[in-house]
Amino acid sequence: MGQITLKQVRKSFGDVHVIPGVDLDIQDGEFVVFVGPSGCGKSTLLRLIAGLEDTTAGTIEIDGKNATNLPPARRGLAMVFQSYALYPHMTVRKNIAFPLKMAGMTEAEQTKRVERAAKVLNLGSYLDRRPGQLSGGQRQRVAIGRAIVREPAAFLFDEPLSNLDAALRVGMRQEISELHQSLKTTMIYVTHDQVEAMTMADKIVVLNAGRIEQVGAPLELYNNPRNLFVAGFIGSPKMNFITGPEAEKHGAHTIGVRPEHIRVADDGIWQGVVGLSEHLGSDSFIKVDVSGIGVINLRGPGELNVHHGDRIRLSPAGKIHRFDAQGLALK
Repeated sequence: MGQITLKQVRKSFGDVHVIPGVDLDIQDGEFVVFVGPSGCGKSTLLRLIAGLEDTTAGTIEIDGKNATNLPPARRGLAMVFQSYALYPHMTVRKNIAFPLKMAGMTEAEQTKRVERAAKVLNLGSYLDRRPGQLSGGQRQRVAIGRAIVREPAAFLFDEPLSNLDAALRVGMRQEISELHQSLKTTMIYVTHDQVEAMTMADKIVVLNAGRIEQVGAPLELYNNPRNLFVAGFIGSPKMNFITGPEAEKHGAHTIGVRPEHIRVADDGIWQGVVGLSEHLGSDSFIKVDVSGIGVINLRGPGELNVHHGDRIRLSPAGKIHRFDAQGLALK
């Protein structure tokens, strides 16, 4: 089991309220991603769940039991940190087995669990190597293996891929997703990268200044953001926001149009000058300076034939999101 419930959980450092009050239900077996900009409180919230920080107020329940004041070792959770935190003088086998040894588990049971984790993570041929002989991705897998052998109620990941290069991040992202499908264990994953959130999560929790802005499935947040913050954070390139007379035509204070929902057309309603033009093969990312509106980001097909300095016309070709003066979505 791995159901985790937060009830009005708060965290303050003196007069600074980092988490002003959070309510959240995480179901057994879910892959939940905490996402938001730096300083939004996502890592602090994860550490509160892990027991590495004391709550100022509120209740944390794990599988229906109050765990608010339990030490980390008694919560039945396993955490994987941004830094691998491996012992350089120990082999991979001993690194993975270390928490079991500390728990007083028999050698036979340690061996069985280590071998099983190594098989899941494709580490079998590396068990007798030391961390210095491994790549960054392999070290991260060892850190995950050390968590797996504990057979926790839930895994907690604190930006585990941020130290890896782009290609390794993509590979490890897929491996962690496959691991979740294999183990069927609750996973809570912290990242500032909304692409990671969109591709990995069953449920995304968008945080801003310690508050939850919206909770939902990736496409739910993408298609129906609750407010301007979520609309601007979820999606890459980010949504275009337009205010003034153009928004008022739609009965809104602000309208939002995603870059992929704008087309180049001779009869387009907006006219502008192409600035930065990035042609990536499958996609083209274009910035267009539109008079009276500002810079519009456009995502088009790779063969889109526009270049710096070109004058083009644009029109919305998809959903227009409407927001009121407080930044809340209008129906």
